[in-house]
Formats: sequence, structure tokens, C-alpha cells
Amino acid sequence: MTENTPEFIEQWINLAQPRLGAEIVSCSDEFFAECSRMLEPQAPVFIDGKFDDNGKWMDGWETRRRRNGGYDNAIVKLGLAGEIKGIDIDTTHFTGNYPPAASLEACHCDGSPDAGTDWTTLIPSTSLQGDSHHYFTIDNSACFTHVRLNVYPDGGVARLRIHGRVVSDIATLDKAAVMNLAAVEVGARAIAWNDAHYGAVANLLNPGCGVNMGDGWETRRRREPGNDWCIIELGHPGKVEQVVLDTAFFKGNYPDRCSLQAAMVTAGTADSIVTQSQFWQELLPAQEMAMDKVHEFSEAVQDIGVVSHVRVNLFPDGGLSRVRILGKIDA
Repeated sequence: MTENTPEFIEQWINLAQPRLGAEIVSCSDEFFAECSRMLEPQAPVFIDGKFDDNGKWMDGWETRRRRNGGYDNAIVKLGLAGEIKGIDIDTTHFTGNYPPAASLEACHCDGSPDAGTDWTTLIPSTSLQGDSHHYFTIDNSACFTHVRLNVYPDGGVARLRIHGRVVSDIATLDKAAVMNLAAVEVGARAIAWNDAHYGAVANLLNPGCGVNMGDGWETRRRREPGNDWCIIELGHPGKVEQVVLDTAFFKGNYPDRCSLQAAMVTAGTADSIVTQSQFWQELLPAQEMAMDKVHEFSEAVQDIGVVSHVRVNLFPDGGLSRVRILGKIDA
């Protein structure tokens, strides 16, 4: 993160990721640039000299110049329902064609929003700047499924990020089934780490396989004693039966060994959990890693009872693509 980037960017996942199922439900206009580009996971780019039939190609959502009053809007279905902690309205590369102002509303509905939907304003009408990130910290504990971005009166937005906490209803889960307790879909999240120089720890919890080396957690090269680590809060406490550590795409930079510690945490802060984690019980003793491989461990997993948090240790450093903590939810 840069010095001015808010903490919610790393603390909470982007609920508006297409890989989680996020999609555009509707938009008032997308004459110059398709609205779906606004949700693309990669940073926006500017390609000098690239034009299409309607004009300059832009990496984001851009509407035509409005001449009849009113304003443009787009409705986004979040990939996973959750509490919204922070929002980034990004106008990168939009300089003479960004909206002068925007607002954002959210709702919770089972289907698609309609004329009778009750919307909650999370960001009131606020002035925007061109070629800039606009960060908003949100203080609202409600669970939302959709957001509506309004731009006044028209223009372009490169990216929209909706960071938040996944709300997973334990009543809807099969408590007798073995599931990935470290899946973002059930509310798991990374809460602490000592280094994430090349890749975010949150990537470890994403669904599916990694798409490349950048779609994982990778630390810098360690030049001093010790080892790298991260702490994952499971979506729901449970008893672990199997651990899967995937080093897909990591060939010259995979960890030499990995181990896991775990505990049932009932109180404290992220800082206190980091301190306590040094003394947690061993869930998986150190195991040798290999390049670009899915490592599955069952017999080596220690029976330490119900746990809510897991500490992943890399020896001494390196990268992992995915971590799966398979077990049953504590009923």
C-alpha cells in the first residue's frame, strides 16, 4: 500500500470481483466503454491511439455526454453478500471525461432490484477529481447484495471496488459436510501477515485455481533469520481434517517447507492474536514443499480440536497460490 491508501483495502476483500460472481445488473448508458470493465480485477490501463467505432477506447465505464438533464447510473450485484467497509471510486486515466460528482447506494434483495427496492445511501453526492482514487470508509453494519453508482451528470469511472466482510449464514450450511473453512465464500479472511511484497494474502482464500504467479501470496526474499507467516480467520470455527497447500506457478520461489499452527480465539485484536499465534498448537508439522504442485495432507494433520484461526508459516520465505483448510463446522 502507498502512504495514503486506507487500511480497508488490505483488511477486507473486494466484494465486487467477477470471480466471486459480481456482475453488472443494469446501466443507463455505456456508449463509450462497457460498464463491465469497471469491475475488472487488474489495474486500469491507457492505450495511446486505440479507438473503436464510438471513439477513444477507455478501460472502464464511460457514458456519452448527457444533453437532456438527469444523470447516469449503474447497478452492480456483489459477488458475495456482506457488510461494506470501504469503497474506492477510481477515475484513473479519465482526465477530461470524468464525472464531476458521484454518489453510491446499497440494498439487500434476493432477486434484482426494482422500482420498489429500498436503497441506503452510503456515499452522498460527492465531488470527484480526474485520474484519481476516491476512498470512502463506510460505517454501516447492514448486509448488502447490490450497489448503485450514480454519476452526475455523465462521464467515466475506471474501477469500482467495494471492500467488505462476507456475511455467511451458518444456518444455511451443512454442518455434517466437510468443507473449506478457509474459503472466502464462507467468510474466511486474512487478518495479519509479516510480508506480502509480491502478492496479497487474501489471494490464498479465493475460489478456484490461481491464474498466474501474481494470483497468490508471495513474500520478498528473506535475507535475515526467521520465517514468513500469515494468519487466517476461518469463516466458521471447526475441526480440521485435511490441509491443502498449492504452489501453482511458484517454481523458483516456492517455500522450502510449510507448517501450520491453530487455535480457538474468542477475544482480542489482530495485534494480540499475532503475539499469541507464536504459541499456538501445531496443526501441521513442517512439510517439504515442491514447485508448482498441490500438496494434500491428512495423516499429518494433528487432532487439536475446534479452531477458529490458522497461522501459515513459510520456511524461510516464498509463495503459495492457495490454502484450503478442510473440516467440519463446529455445531
